[in-house]
Amino acid sequence: MSTRDTEILHAGEGVPSSATPITTPIYSATTFTFPNAAELEKFQQGTSTHYIYSRYANPTVQAAEAKLAAAEGGEAALVTGSGMAATSTALFGLLQAGDEVLCASSIYGGTVQVLTQFLDRFGVATRFVSMEALGDVGPHFGPETKVLWFETPTNPTLRCVDIASVAAACRAKGVISIVDNTFASPINQQPLALDADLVMHSATKFLNGHSDVTAGALVGSRAIIDRVTPARKLLGGILEPASAYALARGIKTLAVRVARHNANAQAVAEFLEQQKQVSRVFYPGLASHPDAAIARKQMSGFGGMVCFECAGGYEGAVRTFDRLKLFQRAASLGGVESLCSLPVLTSQYGLDDIQLAAAGVTRGMLRLSVGLESSTDLIDDLRQALV
Repeated sequence: MSTRDTEILHAGEGVPSSATPITTPIYSATTFTFPNAAELEKFQQGTSTHYIYSRYANPTVQAAEAKLAAAEGGEAALVTGSGMAATSTALFGLLQAGDEVLCASSIYGGTVQVLTQFLDRFGVATRFVSMEALGDVGPHFGPETKVLWFETPTNPTLRCVDIASVAAACRAKGVISIVDNTFASPINQQPLALDADLVMHSATKFLNGHSDVTAGALVGSRAIIDRVTPARKLLGGILEPASAYALARGIKTLAVRVARHNANAQAVAEFLEQQKQVSRVFYPGLASHPDAAIARKQMSGFGGMVCFECAGGYEGAVRTFDRLKLFQRAASLGGVESLCSLPVLTSQYGLDDIQLAAAGVTRGMLRLSVGLESSTDLIDDLRQALV
């Protein structure tokens, strides 16, 4: 290679010191240079904030993590390549053979599978307890219980758990409480302020909010984030920089988006509750919701998710699902567009009848992710679809 070839290769690298970007740039570099051996030694000893390799840490990723920590009121955060990567990072980072996870029976199906199909291979036991048991969870802890995992509101029935009560019981027993806060978002609910130890998000959903990034997040104290960081580093689950940039951009509009999600979902839930083709509606903002009092106590808004059960059972749900025009048929949630899914064919697919009953899920349920369109248009679509 000639001298000119070398000049071309390195021309323009780095950011001029006078440049002050209003947004964090996308640092797509896989590796970072050191000026000398002494600086590299400081890094390895933990006395330097230098970057070395983007699987460990990256400036763009850390900018997104800072926004997440601020949104949840936490000291630190980690972002990962998906919500399931966040889940597995937390569990593998905190548990070892002989430990037990106490888990709510009504949780995301993927989390159930990680617990029962993977962690059990490594000697970590899981014990599921009902939503009612979480109301007085202390007696359910065993000597090997190290983590309690739950979500609130739950997927898909929107049941709510008293976070402060569960967190207090966990702290009394030295058990780490982990809350999946995906459905609520940090705008509607802040588990860390209620003394939960760790918050998990599928950041693919409301945090990003535009259905174009797959990501996960963990937020908590610096001490607990430091405990799970090696698992992300060694398992390789860090989010790549371009997606971290898009996630951070989405978080900037989170508050205004969630306000519209809340208002639209409330209107949709109230409409559905009056329809003869609907046997039950699940939404924490309705007085008929079994956990309405808990929701009012710990949530500032009730979210963009609505679940309802068709009077015609599975066949009725399929007919309604197939007739929708504005609501799009898709499995995810939390974006600006409205989506509808059949839980037994998506989030709870593969669960047997006993597991479905434990989760409170029936085959006639439809789950709506209510987006930012006109609430009148959304209600009109549901009206014509309900047959």
